[in-house]
Amino acid sequence: MMPSASPLRVATLAHGHPTQSAGGAEIAAQTLHRALADHENITALHIACAPYGVIAPAGADEMFVETADLDDFRLVRRDPSEHQRLVAMLREFDPDVIHLHHVLGFGSDLIFALRRGFPRAVLVLTLHEYIPICHNRGQMVTPDGELCTEASPRACSRCFPDYAPGQFQGRAAALRALLSMADAFVAPSAFLASRYVQWGLPASRIHLVENALPDRLASPPREDRPRRRGRFAFFCQINPYKGLDLLLEAIALVAPGAWEGCSLAVHGSGLERQPPPFRARLDDLLKATGDRVTLLGPYRNSEVAALMSEADWLVVPSIWWENSPVVIQEAFASNLPVIAANLGGMAEKVRDGIDGMLFHARDPHDLARVLVDASNPQRWEQSRKAIKPPLSARTAAEIHVALYRALLANCAS
Repeated sequence: MMPSASPLRVATLAHGHPTQSAGGAEIAAQTLHRALADHENITALHIACAPYGVIAPAGADEMFVETADLDDFRLVRRDPSEHQRLVAMLREFDPDVIHLHHVLGFGSDLIFALRRGFPRAVLVLTLHEYIPICHNRGQMVTPDGELCTEASPRACSRCFPDYAPGQFQGRAAALRALLSMADAFVAPSAFLASRYVQWGLPASRIHLVENALPDRLASPPREDRPRRRGRFAFFCQINPYKGLDLLLEAIALVAPGAWEGCSLAVHGSGLERQPPPFRARLDDLLKATGDRVTLLGPYRNSEVAALMSEADWLVVPSIWWENSPVVIQEAFASNLPVIAANLGGMAEKVRDGIDGMLFHARDPHDLARVLVDASNPQRWEQSRKAIKPPLSARTAAEIHVALYRALLANCAS
């Protein structure tokens, strides 16, 4: 049990639940809740958004509310009165701390409703991605695929000409005003924090804390001593931003002799929901790579450790500014070194030449070079031995509790 102190009532709110959508933010939010619930002086409640008609999860400390119908541009509910049910649930719980993990699902206007409904509670918001900054699903990538380095009304209007620069200026001002009602922000990466400071949030209220992951035992690597350590693995929901096509292109570039003894296992879902041109491109690349690549389909989060034990390297080839990919933490928890693009939070999480390797983002030729280099058993062994275990759920909970108590003390003074 964790050390004793005065009791706290903490409600965590997430835009989804791992039983419905096993994304990194959903897993991190539920994991933090469960670690808080194990604390001897915390009474914890977890509320997650879910589609209408979903049955509530087992356990009195986890509940569902219906996912909101949002105005996609302003990120607010079309019907503000829908907040009433959630506010009523929280009033019954009577929280000291409300920790919101996303504005999606609820709408950013929930922050105003929470601030008005619970003036004495501490309100914390974890910034999991860039949706308030970028109207393009938070990707910070232009519609023609170019990386965006800074949002501005004029630049955003060029990407979305149906909206005038003044509308984007108003969107940003309204969202900054709503987010600023939170007492503190948590950012899982320094890169993401810097983007929000550039956008206008105060740096003094942003706290860097890595996402919490369910604790699991790492499986040992295979016992044999292969000539190559080239069992590469890709774990992700498949979409144009995750870079699977880039990875396949890189593999197709590797000469047959250099690829001997290597393979790629693709674990992921969602391909059937992607645009036809992207699916067609993947089909062509899969034909070009042939038996070098195996598509293994969807996986459950509970299977990740076992599946990663079958690989030598995780490859994260994303072409956008990833914040803090949970899959990298899962790999390190499984003693699996990582190959990643030198972009955004990926470059922050993977130490090039130490516990993994970085390649030039969006460059299939450089990725092909790194794949061949990584298959060297000595390189693999050196990288694996340098891996540091990621933040445990227990430690993440202790850090958050310390933050909550400091904020409460500050409010009381």
